Amino acid sequence: MDQNKQNEIEAAVFRRLVEHLDNHKEVQNIDLMNLASFCRNCLSKWYVAAAEERGESIELDTARELVYGEPYADWKAKYQTEATAEQKAAYAAKHG
Repeated sequence: MDQNKQNEIEAAVFRRLVEHLDNHKEVQNIDLMNLASFCRNCLSKWYVAAAEERGESIELDTARELVYGEPYADWKAKYQTEATAEQKAAYAAKHG
């Protein structure tokens, strides 16, 4: 497989991951962090870092909007719930 085709496939996989997360807003970032040690915010930060590595500049808020599908503050107000004591304890145990 040539590099361009691999890049296309990887980009499609990223878009599919973002779409999947968008379709499962009930899954909170803390759930993702507890299960997989990454969340939507991590994806946003990785996007910024990958752009910078390639000589491009993108603001974190812009990357978050790409990942969340809307401004982060709007998404947070609509979908983010307060973490439960159990979620917080699981996070502390894993990421201490």
